[in-house]
Amino acid sequence: MIIGVPKEIKNNENRVGMTPGGAKSYIANGHKVLIETHAGEGSGFADEEYKAVGCEIYKDVKKLFADADMIVKVKEPLEAEYGLFKKGQVLFTYLHLAPAPDLTKALLKTQVKGVAFETVQLPNRELPLLTPMSEVAGRMSIQVGANLLQKYNGGLGVLLGGVSGVAPAEVVIVGGGKVGTNAAKIAVGMGARVTVLDMSLSRLAYLDDIFGGRITTLVSNQHNLEEVIRKADLLVGCVLVPGTTAPKVVSEDMVKMMKKGSVIVDVAIDQGGSIATIDRATTHDNPSYEKFGVIHYSVANMPGAVPRTSTIALEGATLPFGLMIANKGLEKAVLESEPLMKGLNVYEGKLTYKGVADSLGMEYSDPYKLVK
Repeated sequence: MIIGVPKEIKNNENRVGMTPGGAKSYIANGHKVLIETHAGEGSGFADEEYKAVGCEIYKDVKKLFADADMIVKVKEPLEAEYGLFKKGQVLFTYLHLAPAPDLTKALLKTQVKGVAFETVQLPNRELPLLTPMSEVAGRMSIQVGANLLQKYNGGLGVLLGGVSGVAPAEVVIVGGGKVGTNAAKIAVGMGARVTVLDMSLSRLAYLDDIFGGRITTLVSNQHNLEEVIRKADLLVGCVLVPGTTAPKVVSEDMVKMMKKGSVIVDVAIDQGGSIATIDRATTHDNPSYEKFGVIHYSVANMPGAVPRTSTIALEGATLPFGLMIANKGLEKAVLESEPLMKGLNVYEGKLTYKGVADSLGMEYSDPYKLVK
């Protein structure tokens, strides 16, 4: 199979879909790897490193797409890339289609076979290709929030961990999954007072256990949210329903209760956001805005700010699945791997992930009836 790796074009997206080490693995399995020139430079991988393992470097991205059987990316295609795809081409990347009707329609029109990293799911419901970026984004959310709380960024002017004689900041984390857990680790490490809310009692029990009483855990309901949000210096939204639009757990009225100069970081923005007042995705160039006196941060590609770490971590998770597709062909791979089948979102003009179809009000097609 011929695998193409284009340079990411999303704002300040410095990750790359494949490292030289990953390319070497594909080539060792008999495949050909095409790399767009400078694609890896943002993550610290020069064209010469790709050449050294046997990759071909392409200056013309249109030719790369035309020659490749499978495109391996990091982020969802942008409008400038829609016309580059060809019928039957495999696309292996994060897609986040639930809040993106235009992208979904474009992929259906080009009849690509799109496998979304974020919906590949193991039998135990783990999302192995989302986990590494959830870890990065969760940890970054506290760093970002601490920075925005500084007065020159419009924040309250508080130090997350406080100092002797001064109370630490109140950090509220809504959602106790991978993102929330990693956010809590950093917040606790920085000395903040941390409250985590989740709907799952078993998850809260797990968090109580691993943090040894260093955090407060609460059941996520309207009353508890209102009580803790009004005291929060930093609110982190970490709610995820795999493949579907994130529910708006924090209402506008709750945000209006918050202190002037407090900060919201919504990590769920990739799936539409879980905070009602987050009305748009922002970029690393212009990451935050103020609403009701509260600083809002909603960058949709947070891990792109630490591309070296993120690229290496992501490839560690995606490479086995990518090789499975390349070695067996998409159809055989998804029929033999239920987790990979769950990743199939679009297939030759049909929408094959129910959560996306329901979110967009579009027709769903059972992938097992299409793939032969």
